[in-house]
Amino acid sequence: MHRKPHLPSKLCQTCQRPFTWRKKWQECWEDVRHCSQRCRRNARQAARETHHDQH
Repeated sequence: MHRKPHLPSKLCQTCQRPFTWRKKWQECWEDVRHCSQRCRRNARQAARETHHDQH
């Protein structure tokens, strides 16, 4: 039986859940901050709302 080797993981900056390395991130793993497109959208929306509240 083939098992995946131990893969690096990080915590998502939006939902604080752990997520593991994926092959599509092999070139940019250091820059990955969110576990999914949904978390990425939510983070950008929250930042936009904070920015509008300050002005």
